[in-house]
Amino acid sequence: MSTTTLDLAPAAGRSSQGVRRSAMEVATSIALALIGAAAIWDSSRLGAGWGAEGPQSGYFPFWIGLILAGTSLASLVPVLRARGAAAEAMFVTWPQLRLVMSVLIPTVFYVAAIPLSGIYLASAALVAYFMTRLGEFTWRSALPAAAATALVAFVTFEVWFLVGLPKGPIEELLGF
Repeated sequence: MSTTTLDLAPAAGRSSQGVRRSAMEVATSIALALIGAAAIWDSSRLGAGWGAEGPQSGYFPFWIGLILAGTSLASLVPVLRARGAAAEAMFVTWPQLRLVMSVLIPTVFYVAAIPLSGIYLASAALVAYFMTRLGEFTWRSALPAAAATALVAFVTFEVWFLVGLPKGPIEELLGF
């Protein structure tokens, strides 16, 4: 196994490139404002007023959505007014984002695979993938570790705690 280090800091004199903090703040504010707007719209559909028996079912979600949308939009003001170093601050560099995506994307596939293959097979595949891709282990050592992880999780949840987790075709073949 080779050891490599990932240098995420820019070299001296070289400007770092990536996503600016101000861009992320704008995107987050807009996303939260849209979630608040969706809550306002859906609450209005349900009834967001005060009825004869008290508040209607959409009353409290309406006000929470209004507060969320209002504060999210209000947080845009200082971001849009910022100048200089505050506006140019880096949120994440491209190498850092690549490292995050190397974990996020396989995890999304893992979650999508659970209904099809069951949690244990999907977990074993994820562990083996991470060990070989990020941990630089060989498949010969990753596969037994992945199988052992899935087996320990199965015994812990299904046998000891009696908690049924999503099963796939392998568990069905074994009678679980």
